[in-house]
Amino acid sequence: MHIADGIIGIPILIGSNILAIVGIGIGLKQLEPSKIPLAAMLAAVFFLSGLIHLPIGFGSVHLIMNGLCGILLGWIAFPIMLVVLILQAILFGFGGITTLGLNTLIMALPAIPLYYLLGKDLWQLDKKAVFLRGCLAGILGIFLGSFLMSSAFYFSDQKTFQEISGLIVLAHLPVMLIESIVTGTILAFLYRVEPQWLQMNTVLSQVDA
Repeated sequence: MHIADGIIGIPILIGSNILAIVGIGIGLKQLEPSKIPLAAMLAAVFFLSGLIHLPIGFGSVHLIMNGLCGILLGWIAFPIMLVVLILQAILFGFGGITTLGLNTLIMALPAIPLYYLLGKDLWQLDKKAVFLRGCLAGILGIFLGSFLMSSAFYFSDQKTFQEISGLIVLAHLPVMLIESIVTGTILAFLYRVEPQWLQMNTVLSQVDA
């Protein structure tokens, strides 16, 4: 889901950079010392998942784990993903430098509605409900990210969008399935061994209010 340099028009890059900066600012404001260990763990998960590419014939796709970041940390997904995207761009050439803001927006923005809709009161649910919420977060995170990526192509070049939009969604269907299972499994595991991390969302909601 990385977009390389030189593909997207300048107006889209400028607009996405502005929105990404806003999201990063909100995320940094919420990144208190107590949340740093969980944020660091999710950054590592995001970094490693981006290195596991799944061949699909005309290219490859990879796991993102934005659903997991969103349901646990919400806005903090923005600074987490920015740092990881910078490392991936420098170390492995994934994405680009001029598209850092756009790629951050594509991967982090879906985390926000998932945070508010699915992350509430996770620690009060049973293990099965936590797993199912994780599965839904994994699916929606990839779907919304694919939609944002397609929208970027659409507003930059409608002809390009018509040619590849269907392929973007189709390519990420297997990723939705895998990521849903992985996200649900991780949340169920945290529910069993580190249930206090599932209460982070409740604390953040109180801060937002």
